[in-house]
Amino acid sequence: MKVIIVGCTHAGTAAVEQILKDHPDTDVTVYEREDNISFLSCGIALYLGRIVDRLEDMFYADPSTLEDLGAKVEMKHSVEKIDAKSKTMIVKDLNTGKEFEDSYDKLIMTTGSVVSTPNIDGIDSPRILYCKNYEQAKGIYESAKNYQSIAIVGGGYVGVELAESYANTVHEVTLIQSGSQILKNYIDKPLSDKIIGLLKDHYVHVYLNERVQGFEDGKEITIKTDKDTHKADLVIMCTGFDANTGLLKGQVDMDGRNALIINEYVQTSDPDIYSAGDACAVNFNPTKKPLYIPLASNAVRQGTLAGKNVFGNIQKYMGTQGSTAMQLFGYTLASTGITLHNALAAGINADRVEYYANYRPDFMPTNEKLSIFLVYDKDTRMILGAQFFSKHEVTQSANAVSIAIQNKNTIDDLAFVDMMFQPYYDNPWNYLNLVAQLAINKLDYGIVNQ
Repeated sequence: MKVIIVGCTHAGTAAVEQILKDHPDTDVTVYEREDNISFLSCGIALYLGRIVDRLEDMFYADPSTLEDLGAKVEMKHSVEKIDAKSKTMIVKDLNTGKEFEDSYDKLIMTTGSVVSTPNIDGIDSPRILYCKNYEQAKGIYESAKNYQSIAIVGGGYVGVELAESYANTVHEVTLIQSGSQILKNYIDKPLSDKIIGLLKDHYVHVYLNERVQGFEDGKEITIKTDKDTHKADLVIMCTGFDANTGLLKGQVDMDGRNALIINEYVQTSDPDIYSAGDACAVNFNPTKKPLYIPLASNAVRQGTLAGKNVFGNIQKYMGTQGSTAMQLFGYTLASTGITLHNALAAGINADRVEYYANYRPDFMPTNEKLSIFLVYDKDTRMILGAQFFSKHEVTQSANAVSIAIQNKNTIDDLAFVDMMFQPYYDNPWNYLNLVAQLAINKLDYGIVNQ
């Protein structure tokens, strides 16, 4: 069987490795338009913040790694056209400009995503940069050496991480967000307000409810919004990502953001085309509907499953909770599942409780405060999501709630699930038990205080 993989970052690399581990004699060809593979873009903020010294350390594989496994890896090759009916494609060698045709038995689309680019005046200025791939990260790093003031457009995950990185490297930072909160896909507004306060404490200028309408070049770049103007030496656009799926437009099912819709075997509506990573939607467990969540964690899991399932319906995709975390000025922010405002928008009869307390007994010589938001379905009592914020390590608690969502556990389950007690680590009731007990008290007894 001949398998062609188009695109090779996290998902593509995982697919190749799985195919050739299970079936080492498979004819596997990889087409990648860049000159590198497996770049961890989530490490860009660490590099820009001088936490890691070498951007090259963000690669965990190279073409020779896959070639040693038995794959044919064609770098700097762009797939120009795919005909799903005939299972053929036109490929262009970017080094020579020559085009040729290839064919497949099974196709795995791991073409990733591209930065959303608003069509506004002045967007083509050389001092307006994007942050996703290796070359872009190098450009940002070099440019920022020469500029003191940085404006970041977009208050999503990348934008907030970059704001922290530049604040920590003594830049003047402006963060502009079109909506009423930041990180809207991950946290609810009360926690957003807390993080905005933290950003402001570190001299980040945060502007909400301002939509950028254009840029004007000069000694500084003038950023024109629908409410005001701002100036900066350098602008970084962090306005989200779009699925890079134009090659299959009109040939397979896609969602409103052009992400490929996949089934439980990561198979598209064409049974011979699979997809993984940022090119496709995830099966989002809190809503049981497809959702576009471009995360490396989703990519490696889906890529591995694609590598298995091209040989048959071998292992089902469990779906995802979209769990993620970031460190922000010494605090950890972690989230999993759905926020309350997104749950309500999805038509779920949801509610939320908020827990604020020390993570371990008050008699311990040191302690840290926890903020936990737990989102649940009032009809089924099932857990839908959680958000954590603390200087204490809370990422594994987010993982625990992710498992609870995956397993369709209720607030009653979480309230009494067995967890260890040791004064170094928690109270006799673990804080996950306690936040779930708050939800029970609110839902059953109308008690809203801790």
